[in-house]
Amino acid sequence: MPNPSTPIRRLLREPLLHFLVLGAALFAAAATFEPQLGKAPNPSREIRLTPDELLQLATAFQSQWRRPPTVDEFAALAEDRIRQEVLYREALALGLDKDDEIVKRRMAQKMKFIAEDVAAAHEPSSAELEAWFDKNQDKFRLPGRVSFRQLYFSPDKRGARAKDDAAQALQKLAGQPEDAAAAASLGDRMIFQDYYRDRTGEFLGKEFGPRFAIDVGRLAPNAWQGPVESGMGWHLVYVDTVVPGRVPAFAEIEPEVKTAWLGEQKASAWDKAYKDMRAKYTVLLPAPPEAEASASAPSTGPARPAETPK
Repeated sequence: MPNPSTPIRRLLREPLLHFLVLGAALFAAAATFEPQLGKAPNPSREIRLTPDELLQLATAFQSQWRRPPTVDEFAALAEDRIRQEVLYREALALGLDKDDEIVKRRMAQKMKFIAEDVAAAHEPSSAELEAWFDKNQDKFRLPGRVSFRQLYFSPDKRGARAKDDAAQALQKLAGQPEDAAAAASLGDRMIFQDYYRDRTGEFLGKEFGPRFAIDVGRLAPNAWQGPVESGMGWHLVYVDTVVPGRVPAFAEIEPEVKTAWLGEQKASAWDKAYKDMRAKYTVLLPAPPEAEASASAPSTGPARPAETPK
């Protein structure tokens, strides 16, 4: 036979109950010790904390400290929230929000968030995402990658002969494998690697320069080739692996597609919302300096009409 006290014990262990009890204790204490003025409070002077707000305070405390707040800690949390509201209202009363760039930026940002939240509220179906993906595949295209070994020929060391020396070395390496013993003795030392695995053209462009990245991307694999010029000199290159660029299948990247779709929806919602708001206002700008100078200059004679081109 089940023990009737078991549900009660579970309820007593619920953090939500603890928070509500703390909140009730706090408000009971405030009601007991607050002076009775004998008249109805001014609604504009009321600061009312709801049970949801108190629960949020206690939940945030528990999330940070891994335990519920004590009664004193809970009272301090509530007082901090009250202090914030008091100072905010007093600042508004003094007009401190006027002509404040930080306040303006914050309020503008909140308006943007509100507009974007409208788009975020819609949960797209997989079919909807896939249809959008089909129209925006280039956003998800994976770049081609290449793995290669290279020999460097330094203009600083060889001068004008660097390119010719690389061409002569290529003749010695013709038909040789990538790891030919002769290869190591033909090139010069450099600060970069001899072998690069699975690198994109963007990486090679930053490492060696865009011209090198383009030329290496055009090389056929499994042979020494060159000379290829970089921003540092000349190179012989042996490409062993080429992975062409591709657009992944929708099923591979559905979460990424959803993130990109949501970003586009938010941007579109904000753009429309702003245009609607902007249309309500007439914007007056000062006249250009030239127009002001022309308007204020004394007239020296009758105005002449502009000539009409014939």
